[in-house]
Amino acid sequence: MKLFAILPMLLATAQAAPPATLDGLPFGVLPKQELPARGCAAFLWSATGTRAMVAMAMADPAQLRLSLGGTITDLARDAQQGAEGFGFSATTEYRSSDVTATLDMKIAARGDLKDGASVPEGTLRLDRAGQDSIVLPVVGLIGCA
Repeated sequence: MKLFAILPMLLATAQAAPPATLDGLPFGVLPKQELPARGCAAFLWSATGTRAMVAMAMADPAQLRLSLGGTITDLARDAQQGAEGFGFSATTEYRSSDVTATLDMKIAARGDLKDGASVPEGTLRLDRAGQDSIVLPVVGLIGCA
């Protein structure tokens, strides 16, 4: 009988909004993201500490989606170097007026993934004016429409 009393509380907790920050870092947890209508997207999770989706990089339009301070932010691609595949470069810089994010990732095509690949390792660097730079190790998957 006690289980039925706490079940609504457990469900409400499970459906609560993701935390504004992840493990004390400025990165927040992204809610579920949909595959774009065209092109590919890299869905990236933190590789250390709490495993959570922290970024989604899109090839078309070329942008990076993050949650910073509880606000979902899309940063446009500013520069890139080194070809990796699926519409992504080895190193890509995304920028807004006050935030720069640099994504370095290795892409590995796998026979068990159709229309995509894995990101076995990478880093996401966040630079904000007047604040410390943060580098977060990431891993992920790429899916293509």
